[in-house]
Amino acid sequence: MPGSFEIYKDKAGEYRFRLKASNGEIILASEGYKAKSGCKNGIASVQKNAASASRFQKTETRTGKARFNLRAGNNQVIGTSESYNSTAARDNGIKSVMKNAPKAVIKDLSA
Repeated sequence: MPGSFEIYKDKAGEYRFRLKASNGEIILASEGYKAKSGCKNGIASVQKNAASASRFQKTETRTGKARFNLRAGNNQVIGTSESYNSTAARDNGIKSVMKNAPKAVIKDLSA
């Protein structure tokens, strides 16, 4: 089963997406978008940019946990990972995004 993008509305009424791996784990989440079209454009940008390892920025939280951001060609963050307990787990998360994003199906849960 391939990974999937889920489009949903948050409590503030903004559209967001999350990328889930084939096992159902959330591996990337977006910022809020005012319009669904912006959210869909964000998904397209993830699908395009996930193939390039150089688009992933490895970071740490204030508490020292590992995480990553996926950046577009204009250097804007288009998705952020969960926090991981190790850099190895974070690196596996990046590999999972690279594998799942390009062919992930899109599920619209916002309707």
